[in-house]
Amino acid sequence: MARKVLTDMNASFQETVLELCEKDRRYHPDAYSFMVEALDATVKDIRKRQPEHERHVTGKELLEGIRDFALDEFGPMAFTLFDEWGIHATRDFGEIVFNLVECGRLGKTDKDSIDDFDGIYDFEETFLKPFEPKKHKPHAKSPAVRRRKKRG
Repeated sequence: MARKVLTDMNASFQETVLELCEKDRRYHPDAYSFMVEALDATVKDIRKRQPEHERHVTGKELLEGIRDFALDEFGPMAFTLFDEWGIHATRDFGEIVFNLVECGRLGKTDKDSIDDFDGIYDFEETFLKPFEPKKHKPHAKSPAVRRRKKRG
């Protein structure tokens, strides 16, 4: 979906993010930093597996990378952090990406669309369910169940 123009999160990037957050208050500044880190990790991972892959990644590839990066970095806290940052669905990552595209920090192709980020995975299924305690099946009653004798 996007190409990273900035190689690190310098003061200029931070200023851009603060300006974006003033215009669009839905997302915490940390959401933008995370997005760029996840994009970088995604591109590196794809290039490792497919050296001939171009630097540009699709929305779906980016969301898969975000999922893997978030689970590796934050584990069971990913869902909570995303909630605090204003991210509740995959579309929110698309909104962040396109905010960064609009201000010139990321690039896109004519084929890229915000709709590429719609409904790729469910946040609860992805970020909560893997960490829920496993439910154990109740043990079957032993055939040698003792019964009390009736008194009387």
